[in-house]
Amino acid sequence: METIDLAAVTIEFEQRTEELSFTSAELVIVSDYGSRLWYANVDGITDSELLGWFGQSENIQVYLRATARDGRSFEGIAYLHPNEQHHAAAIRGDGLLQEG
Repeated sequence: METIDLAAVTIEFEQRTEELSFTSAELVIVSDYGSRLWYANVDGITDSELLGWFGQSENIQVYLRATARDGRSFEGIAYLHPNEQHHAAAIRGDGLLQEG
């Protein structure tokens, strides 16, 4: 398991692109038995309206672009699960995470 601190997170969905403003975020990559899964936890999201939109939407699929604090970049398709009460989101990867 690898945990990577993120400096920037951008999501694309429904013909929109939003750069998330947050206090902390980490990308977790788990390699197990030849498979690889990934997810990002984002805390302190300031855009309550955006979290509310995802809380009400049936389509929570996003295209994630993330930049690590060490400069690496990542992207892939994921599902954004908002936690409005805690101003956070769990972004669960769906398939390949590309590292650039």
